[in-house]
Amino acid sequence: MMKRKTLVIGASARESQYSNIAIRQLREKGQPVVAFGRETCTIADVTVETVFPVDQDIDTVTLYLNPERQQAFYEQIINLHPERIIFNPGTENPELAKLAAENGIATIEACTLVMLSVGNY
Repeated sequence: MMKRKTLVIGASARESQYSNIAIRQLREKGQPVVAFGRETCTIADVTVETVFPVDQDIDTVTLYLNPERQQAFYEQIINLHPERIIFNPGTENPELAKLAAENGIATIEACTLVMLSVGNY
């Protein structure tokens, strides 16, 4: 599996949350992870930061924020110039997808967990 430095937006300390599960599974598969959330915590060996990361050479952004909460981060996400943005179920956002396309960023409406489980991450 190709190594893709992933930014998880909406990371949660709660182990039952999909963002938390995604971080753990990404790390189990050897993927480098940066995590951004509302509270600082550690998931696997990843520290969740409360300040949006910059200059991190991010390949993939995977979203765990609803579209309304994403709006505050449009500019920061686009400025990372990731290769792709994954809209997990419930995060689909035509407005952000359009901005991404205008900036040459691919978008995928899929589940990160499913992508990891079937090997097409």
